[in-house]
Amino acid sequence: FSCRRNLSGADAINALRPFYFAVHPDFFGRHPREREVNENSLKRLNGYLENLQKPGARSIKPANLTFYVRDTKEKADSSGSLLASGNTRFRPVTFTLQSKDVLSTVLDVLSSCSLSVEHMQDVLKAETEKSSTQQPGIAFYCPIKWDKTYYTFTGFRDPEQELEQARRVEPTLSLWLRNNEPEATKKQNASLPRREELKRLKRELIQKLGLLDIRWQRKWGVAHKCCQLQSLGRLATQNGLNVQFFTDQSGMNASGHVMLGTMDVHHQWTKLFERLPSYRSMFQQSDWLKERISHLLGGIQVIHIERMGPALPLEEHYSTLNTFHKRLLPQRLSLHPRSMQGLTMSLENDRSTPCLHEMGHFIIPTMCDTLQLQNFLQSQAQEARRRMQRRDKLEAEEEDIISSCLQDLSLHSLCKEPSVSSSQMIPCCRRLMEERSPQMQGLHLCISHFYSVMQDGDLCIPWDWKG
Repeated sequence: FSCRRNLSGADAINALRPFYFAVHPDFFGRHPREREVNENSLKRLNGYLENLQKPGARSIKPANLTFYVRDTKEKADSSGSLLASGNTRFRPVTFTLQSKDVLSTVLDVLSSCSLSVEHMQDVLKAETEKSSTQQPGIAFYCPIKWDKTYYTFTGFRDPEQELEQARRVEPTLSLWLRNNEPEATKKQNASLPRREELKRLKRELIQKLGLLDIRWQRKWGVAHKCCQLQSLGRLATQNGLNVQFFTDQSGMNASGHVMLGTMDVHHQWTKLFERLPSYRSMFQQSDWLKERISHLLGGIQVIHIERMGPALPLEEHYSTLNTFHKRLLPQRLSLHPRSMQGLTMSLENDRSTPCLHEMGHFIIPTMCDTLQLQNFLQSQAQEARRRMQRRDKLEAEEEDIISSCLQDLSLHSLCKEPSVSSSQMIPCCRRLMEERSPQMQGLHLCISHFYSVMQDGDLCIPWDWKG
């Protein structure tokens, strides 16, 4: 048992290389939705493995994960379970992680995705031999050796070699625009009537329902968004909602926004409207817990950071706040009541140690040691304020340069994906203004991590595009 728990993080990464090669977001450049799903699931998988390697780790909540797995064989699977799009073939895989050690988790991931575990035979054999002779509690180290001849004899593709080839063939921005601008313009012109219809539907529903806004979690096409608003219009009997949010599931998120699951039927939306009073009550209790935590931690503000991927349900957010508050109550922390005022923190279940984000907010594990937390907050408070000042300066600079870029390049719109930081967006816009490509005029441009022409003509380009 001890050898399983002590399989190192480096060994786990090596063992999962075939898996990373099959699901890595870099290979889903033309499929933004699948790319987003895989990015979010990889973050959760890495957090799960990190918790397993934490000394003294006890109970870890099961994690439900979904990945889109590329077909990495020369011949397509004839089972019919693969989805084909252009030259890319992939299949959706959903599984639950509930193993209590790193090795079992790695094996579960590989087997769930129907990937080979032959490269782990040495580890499994060593475990069998050692477990009968090794004393309890003494770990052994079983490094996984990868040799290029493995790929030669097995026929598998070398993921490192393929990633390097993908980087080498990445086109320059000017070449990519020459090849794709006509298609983007054609799609954008064809989508103009649908875009106007979407604006009309959104404006009318906001006014009719008394909403603050209507948003979408994912980059749905304009036609899809129109259908969703038409469906909502047929159920337009509720008033006083906050922000209507089309997402993967129905409910209320941690920010208090009403979520309508895009895969749910009208009956489920109606049930959600009936439960809104109980959701509002839970949201008020969450706000109260944030105030109490802030009082116990020197005035620091508890925030929730919206990320790419599934929105955080209010029930899960409330449970996290409640658990953390109960851990703080018995302790008498010696933080001055206003020593942390002006600072912010977010809570995470999938983290083992507290850290300070580059943007200045603290990321605190729900189950962290309270004395360690106090020392960390006190020692990092000054650095947190410095990073927050830098963040505010970057955000102001980003806003100015986006405005300048829109005007100088005559773009119809300019946005970025949430995963693109201000420190990435600013130099990207500067380089775009230096490039001054006339092929961008009048287009909708999104700064991302990959090249793509969306179905309505929006152009996605990587923030670090090649000149």
